[in-house]
Amino acid sequence: MPNMVVCVKQIADPEAPVGSFKVDEATKKVVPAAGVAQVVSPFDEQAVEAALRVKDAKGGKITVLSLGKDFVMDVIRKPLAMGADDLILLQDPAFENGDSRSTAYALAMAIKKIGQYDLVFCGRQAADWDAGQVGSGIAEFLGIPSVTLAKKVELADSKVRVERVVTDGYEVIESSMPALITVSNELGEPRYPKLKGIMAAARKQVPTWTAKDIGADPAQLGAAGARAKLVKLFVPVKVAKCEIIQAENLEDAAAQLVQKLRQAKLI
Repeated sequence: MPNMVVCVKQIADPEAPVGSFKVDEATKKVVPAAGVAQVVSPFDEQAVEAALRVKDAKGGKITVLSLGKDFVMDVIRKPLAMGADDLILLQDPAFENGDSRSTAYALAMAIKKIGQYDLVFCGRQAADWDAGQVGSGIAEFLGIPSVTLAKKVELADSKVRVERVVTDGYEVIESSMPALITVSNELGEPRYPKLKGIMAAARKQVPTWTAKDIGADPAQLGAAGARAKLVKLFVPVKVAKCEIIQAENLEDAAAQLVQKLRQAKLI
């Protein structure tokens, strides 16, 4: 039976109105949105669902990892309510202000601490920054193969078989284990937690690990371990221009419209 690890992230609800989100351009940070609920990143929920489908078919154990701060426990326990077995939180000031690389390093070190694992699942990207880099970074730090954009995951003959989304359909890839898989939305809707699962999740003990607990090098964590440089963070300004064509009749209006479209090189 496979041992599986799923990495999830708590984010502000991406379905909240755009006007709820503000940016501090001076500090290059997103201002916490008041009144916007926290959720598990939707792609990460699909990663949990992929692991649960493997568990339904082959059994096994699912451990969920989440790195962050200010966790809302009712939110971050959702993977437990869906059917995962354990949840471990990574929370330490040393993890803060990192980039995809330093986040991947911390998660990889935590996975090593967990011990034996056959599959690691991540969402295809986080639904806040949409970078899509952490999953592949974890695989690099662990030294294991990775398959991205999975729409279906099955185990067969000690290998993992993945249907991977491509532009004009999908391709089938087989890999040895352990392996890391990033899961795409084409997998389908994640299951809804049942009352029994919600109640069990509320009683579950959830340990918190620090940088010291996972034996991580402080120079590789958070801002110290970041390799990307954020040059500018801003909200794009959209400018719309509308010109009303004045004409005595429809034929004249149409002729003027065609002339203006040609001038704008649109036709």
